[in-house]
Amino acid sequence: MAVQLAGNVARMTWYSGVNLMLRRQFGRTSAPAEFSPSLPVPGREELLGDVRALLRHDARAVAEGLYPPGDEEALRPVEYLSRLRAMFVDSSEVVSRRVGRDAGSARSVANQNNDLPHASQLPDYFTQDFHFQTGGYLTESSARLYDVQVETLFYGAAAAMRRAGLRPIAEFMRGRDQRRIRLLDVACGTGRFLRDVRRAYPAMRLTGCDLSEPYLEEARGHMGRLRAARFVFANAEKLPFEDASQDIVTCIFLYHELPSEVRRVVTREICRVLKPGGLFVFIDSLQMGDKPNWDGLLEAFPVRFHEPFFSSFVTDDLENMFAEAGLKPSGEVLAFLAKVLVRRRSMN
Repeated sequence: MAVQLAGNVARMTWYSGVNLMLRRQFGRTSAPAEFSPSLPVPGREELLGDVRALLRHDARAVAEGLYPPGDEEALRPVEYLSRLRAMFVDSSEVVSRRVGRDAGSARSVANQNNDLPHASQLPDYFTQDFHFQTGGYLTESSARLYDVQVETLFYGAAAAMRRAGLRPIAEFMRGRDQRRIRLLDVACGTGRFLRDVRRAYPAMRLTGCDLSEPYLEEARGHMGRLRAARFVFANAEKLPFEDASQDIVTCIFLYHELPSEVRRVVTREICRVLKPGGLFVFIDSLQMGDKPNWDGLLEAFPVRFHEPFFSSFVTDDLENMFAEAGLKPSGEVLAFLAKVLVRRRSMN
């Protein structure tokens, strides 16, 4: 436990420093000057205290043997530093678009790049710059920078927030033969979570699907020398998998980037492909009231970043949405700025 915890703390210290450097370099230009949250906002020390609690929990899970130690910096150091430098270079463009409230670079990519795979199949809500990210989710450079960006935003805690989803998987897997288990990660992005699952379960049959070909390619690369997973271009609104074909479905930080009505379509699709009794692990942002003293952060986030569906997400009735689709409660835990909801598909 001590080794993993020491690594986690070093990671938090590093990314907290990177976060501070970005703030000093570019200032707080990510929101209109007149904007101020009306709800409570935690101080920096309270935030970092919660990060430390999450990292202790993560190290404890490693000590219990639930999953291997994290290896998020598996990239060669030179490559990692190259990505970090590229993030700082890109940040000036990101800040410029934030100031101008311009979130259209992804739409320009989709409209102007005839070579973009599956461009005609991308829904309108997807072709925009979530977080004012250059190119949205549609370019190789975006995929290359994404992990460094989110770790910087969350003080090095993004990986640990994702790994909180490994504990319910470990509990589900007790007494089961991993060679017979199929896991689907919906909106797998750069594949970091699937890499964690693969390291914990070398023989499990893994599939990741996403709407971004560049991110899928990045995910393939992140599997490294591990046994390959299957990666599929697919819209979560119409998953190209048979009914009751998956033992486990995971979905991590997708729902807050979906319109309300699309969330319900995706939920029904997830339930459809799950086997009766199958496990659904959902990870996404906190919602209003989960940590009342932090509600001001949730109020500010869609203003400071381009998150057009976030406000509706943080007040959405997830319990009712999942229940209506046939997903029964099986657990819940808060992990810093994320929450993990565990559900099982009804047997009938």
